[in-house]
Amino acid sequence: MFARKVCVKLRPGSSVAYSRTMQSEIIPILREQEGFYDEISIVSGERSEAVAISLWDRADSADAYHRETYPRVLQALEGVIDGEPQVHTFAVSNSTIHKIPNLPR
Repeated sequence: MFARKVCVKLRPGSSVAYSRTMQSEIIPILREQEGFYDEISIVSGERSEAVAISLWDRADSADAYHRETYPRVLQALEGVIDGEPQVHTFAVSNSTIHKIPNLPR
């Protein structure tokens, strides 16, 4: 399993709009992607920031999403984020919710 962590700075007062956009526009897009497992999004209104973690079957699936679809996601978030999101990738080593196949050794 593979994870993408996206950290964004939110425009002041836009945490509700961010959450609404994630629910109504972004998550449906993610569900259409090959290899997508899950999305976890956390928001801090006090700090005007959000972190979204998406889980994927393989790095290849997450990379394909990043190349082909992520620009459309950024457009959907254009009105609620400030600056360029920071994207980091990880191999998932543990999860209490998901079964993790083929852990790297």
